[in-house]
Amino acid sequence: MAGENTPVGPLIQLPILDISNPNDPAVGKAMLDAAAKYGFLYVSSKGTDFTVSDVETAFDLSRQFFKSPVEEKAACRIQPNNYGWSGMHVETLDPEHQRTGDFKEAFNFGEFKDGKAQHPLPRSLTSHEPEIAHFADLCNKTCDRILKLLALGLEIPEDFFTARHDPSQGPTGCNLRYLYYPSIASPATSSYQHGTDVRAGAHSDYGSVTLLFQRPGQPGLEILTPEGTWAPVPVQPGHTAEEDRDAAFPFPPILVNIGDLLSYWTDGLLKSTVHRVVFPLSEQQSPNPLDRYSIVFFCHPLDKTELVPVPSDIVTAHRQKCKESGVQDEKVGFGGGAGSLEPGKRTLTAQEHLEARLAATYKFDK
Repeated sequence: MAGENTPVGPLIQLPILDISNPNDPAVGKAMLDAAAKYGFLYVSSKGTDFTVSDVETAFDLSRQFFKSPVEEKAACRIQPNNYGWSGMHVETLDPEHQRTGDFKEAFNFGEFKDGKAQHPLPRSLTSHEPEIAHFADLCNKTCDRILKLLALGLEIPEDFFTARHDPSQGPTGCNLRYLYYPSIASPATSSYQHGTDVRAGAHSDYGSVTLLFQRPGQPGLEILTPEGTWAPVPVQPGHTAEEDRDAAFPFPPILVNIGDLLSYWTDGLLKSTVHRVVFPLSEQQSPNPLDRYSIVFFCHPLDKTELVPVPSDIVTAHRQKCKESGVQDEKVGFGGGAGSLEPGKRTLTAQEHLEARLAATYKFDK
């Protein structure tokens, strides 16, 4: 994992894909290529079912929640089931390199069933349950399109991934998350130390696919490149942070990244890229720094899903190439890492993988 002294390079330019036709093999191939090279890509909002109103409402509700009294937020404090509010410094995503927890607050929603949350909601959000459930449903539909296209790219049955993420077949680990990162001028960040502290520590995501919704003028995400440098990711592709802050557009394209499980399933062919959120230089130098809000949807398989190898000749060829070159990511895959299918070894389930990752992130009272 990269440390605090890892250099920061130029803005990275990622492809923008139109997923309006989830049956297009050419789009599936382009998605596979991007997922294998970067682990990150954008999807055009026009290729999804989201409207400007859907996204604006979600951000309005997020701001409303985080501005509510701390007593109201604490009434729904995060639990071991990964639902609820986590306050400043509660999460430590990179304990090896962080001196303190993340400079952020978050609220995690679990699955909605028949439009209803399966855990308590804070007072500020209770009356908005239908809008939140609708947004989560749109996220699920978008992830289904992405998973189907990846299956097409891998030349496997198109429902290989979607069938293993079907909430009608049982509970999943899917999680909608509101995130709030106070600006560098906020009292909440008064203990911040330049060059040491980050808003969210370096990590890879735990599930299959992640959707990230961002606001113009609120950058901070960086990904770790194969060359070992941090590359800032623009909120609006083709815009610098300064241009982005003054830009007028409804909402940026959705940023998509591959999680650990898709990397695990494909023996590392699809990259679960390490990333973090920082106080960007543009904010540190701004006379009027902005808070950063983002909304994330973490797509996870059914809890009971067994993490068996993907039946793809493309993955088989990748596995053989890695074996011949002696290159193997130890944390993923069936070629010798955590997923080795040794004789007599029980197959790991999606739920077991998620629980192990969460245990390393939160420190709950026993």
